[in-house]
Amino acid sequence: MTDKVPATSRPRESSLPGQRKSLSDMVFDRMYRAIKSGAYAPDERLPTEHDLASEFEVSRPIVREALRKLRDQRLIYSRQGAGSFVRQAGMREPLGFGQVENFSDLHRCYEFRLTLEPAGAASAAERHTQADLALIQSALELMRDATNRNRHREDADFQFHLAIAKASGNRYFSTAMEALKDHIAVGMQFHGRSLKQTPDGLDHVYAEHQAIFEAIQDHRAEDARQFMATHLIGSRDRLFAE
Repeated sequence: MTDKVPATSRPRESSLPGQRKSLSDMVFDRMYRAIKSGAYAPDERLPTEHDLASEFEVSRPIVREALRKLRDQRLIYSRQGAGSFVRQAGMREPLGFGQVENFSDLHRCYEFRLTLEPAGAASAAERHTQADLALIQSALELMRDATNRNRHREDADFQFHLAIAKASGNRYFSTAMEALKDHIAVGMQFHGRSLKQTPDGLDHVYAEHQAIFEAIQDHRAEDARQFMATHLIGSRDRLFAE
């Protein structure tokens, strides 16, 4: 039953510097998605290690390691002498956004964020509470302290954007941002490197975040929308200009 995981899903090397994944991780990712999408019935037996190794064009020890990770996630279980079986299947759970594997994925992530975050910022300007505003400001202060030390804190940067999504009063904005966390982190990592190589780069980006915050604080929805879009476009262009 090797047709459960199509050949087009075979693992390939990432082209993002510093983001190379092991072959076992890539096999795990493909199997994870297949199981979560309901491609296997509950208690269905998985293909043998030999068949999986042939399907993914990897060695059996790599497949064995991927299966171990699936067991650790309690997605499969093993029976002595019988093989591995699916524990959790048929749920048709969302597949999520997968993994960032190359710069094309990163570009698409920015494209999606440009449709998502400006609208979220505008809604945050209209609907935020004082508690929401305090969370945004707290993240901004962490970014200011890091900027003063000529550092870029990806964690504070993401918390700033997530706090705005939560302040929108629409859980779909914040849920999407949380699902994108790993993807955004990759972009922020490379963006942070480019900022350190640009004169006043960190100060400029901090000023962009501050402008977004002030627009939200003052209930200026259209300014918040525009400032967020300008910031994301600038981040994307700085990153891909490297």
